Amino acid sequence: MSYIDGFVIAVPNANREQFIKHARTFDPLFLEFGATRVLECWGDNVPDGKLTDFRRAVQAKQDESVVFSWVEWPDQATRDAGMEKFMKDPRMEQAANCPFDGKRMIFGGFVPVVSLP
Repeated sequence: MSYIDGFVIAVPNANREQFIKHARTFDPLFLEFGATRVLECWGDNVPDGKLTDFRRAVQAKQDESVVFSWVEWPDQATRDAGMEKFMKDPRMEQAANCPFDGKRMIFGGFVPVVSLP
């Protein structure tokens, strides 16, 4: 069964093109290491909630947008091996200058329970 890594981050609006360039540089590594799909989605309709919401989850500032991303893997074993390679890859040293505050990223691994075409 497939496995999904999900990410939510806040990116300064001024860094949108820099973020896209960053994603186009580093996201192919996920595919190189076994992922089947990577999506980076720029927030378009991210409403404020009454109790919690995406913006609060990543402490997004007024001049930031929420980015919702996920990486699809064929299974958890491929994901575990792929992420280990990803994190050890020397090309990742260049990722230190990312266009967002990584300390406010939320992420997790998920097992699909419903999948529709």
